Amino acid sequence: MTGNRPQNDPAGTREHLQGVRWAGMFAHGVLGAVMATGQAPLGWWWATIAALVVMFHILPLDATARNWAWRVWATGTGYFAASLFWIVEPFFIEPERHGWMAPFALVLMAGGMALFWAIAGWSAARMARGRGRLVALVAALVALELVRGWVFTGFPWAMLGHVLVGTPLMQLAAWGGAGALSLLVVVAALLPVLGQTGAQRGAGVLGALGLVAGLWVWGGAQTELPAPRDHVIRLAQPNAPQAEKWQGDNPQRFFNRLLDQTAAPASPAPALVVWPETAVPFFLEYAGDGLAMMAQAAQEHGPDTLLAFGVQRYDAGRYFNSLAVLDITAQVTQTYDKHHLVPFGEYVPLSEFLLGSGVAGFAAQVLQGYSAGPGPALLDMGPLGHALPLICYESIFPRHLRGTDRPDWVLQITNDAWFGELTGPFQHLAQARLRAVEQGLPVLRVANTGVSAVIDARGGMVAQLGLGETGFLDTPLPGALPATAYARFGDVPLWLVLLGLFGAMTALRKRQNVIRR
Repeated sequence: MTGNRPQNDPAGTREHLQGVRWAGMFAHGVLGAVMATGQAPLGWWWATIAALVVMFHILPLDATARNWAWRVWATGTGYFAASLFWIVEPFFIEPERHGWMAPFALVLMAGGMALFWAIAGWSAARMARGRGRLVALVAALVALELVRGWVFTGFPWAMLGHVLVGTPLMQLAAWGGAGALSLLVVVAALLPVLGQTGAQRGAGVLGALGLVAGLWVWGGAQTELPAPRDHVIRLAQPNAPQAEKWQGDNPQRFFNRLLDQTAAPASPAPALVVWPETAVPFFLEYAGDGLAMMAQAAQEHGPDTLLAFGVQRYDAGRYFNSLAVLDITAQVTQTYDKHHLVPFGEYVPLSEFLLGSGVAGFAAQVLQGYSAGPGPALLDMGPLGHALPLICYESIFPRHLRGTDRPDWVLQITNDAWFGELTGPFQHLAQARLRAVEQGLPVLRVANTGVSAVIDARGGMVAQLGLGETGFLDTPLPGALPATAYARFGDVPLWLVLLGLFGAMTALRKRQNVIRR
């Protein structure tokens, strides 16, 4: 009969199954987007855990490893698309030139980050059977999050554990970093679905609630903080929108705004004034009268006041994104060059290796890119002690806070105007808070358009200038706690736990194979 398919037509069956598969993939993507609501600024951490519970529940325990990989990948794609949609913001600084690239960037970023989840799903399905797959998936997800911080220079943004920043639970990071927070999130989601009977699942729900509640109470009790230092630091926020920052007379206008903020009277006078990333409209080596004007503004507070500022620097054909320290005689006493650059945003990967250092330096100039500095370094801030400088992107990598002798505090300068106004700046701020908890160190954060903040050694917000505000903060420097377990050992203890889980799953799988024979 033409025009009608027989009921047993294989082609029709395949079309139906294909439609079911696509519907399932879409549902997993939506589930991932719900997970993302735990990230800043919403901070709905409970929604992240609830969505993970659903994912664990609907994953078919008898499906192939390939099926698991696709399902977990779809969930991860939805999660990263909703968490990282701020990455399209830089393309709309000049939308007529770059706007067309925004959707491609988001799709590639979300799908690429979700590949780590897909590998976790595939590995878990290969490693274990039955509900043991869920335990293996928990370990694999956390392990792949840690790996994501290193592969292709790393991008540990939107880790599952980041949803706990701002809650008492984030104090666990002092023991195991962001990875320990991720492990807590996935274990809390696993317990309600691990049992086979209703009573077992009910016990799992109670176990998850007890785990979270117990750690919540413990975290809330971690309130001890050392006294702040006697000296005051001023954080200057010029609020220069990226689309306006370099237009017409605006560079001079924003520079003058920073000078006025620096010279504004205060009692007690600040020992240090900090400007944000790339704050000045000149290269350090070609400053003209700029440095003298800055020193004159700082002189209003006394002979020992220092000024730290973000600046672009030129040296032997190379350009650097730097932080410099200026004294009141207009002498640059210290510089730090950003060493962890944004691939394709600040440099072309492998350009020096492929083209040679001279050509690469010229290429960096043409592409408005930078060369990398030698690595983490400390700055001597006199009575304020030694500060570890971080420029923008570097603050998302916990390892960069363990590459020197222990500092007294952390100084982050950034220009989050590139990240828009909805999510990016708040997620970046959340990671700065997490670095404070991990190390037991105060973090002073100075952002061009906000959020500039003073963060204590427990990750608490002492003071802040909101997004889009113009002004400055005068604040005593918070004190530092003793070195945390994470400051001493990093992720090593967590890796030992994860390797133990992998070993147990592998041994169980071998035992099951022997029994079946």
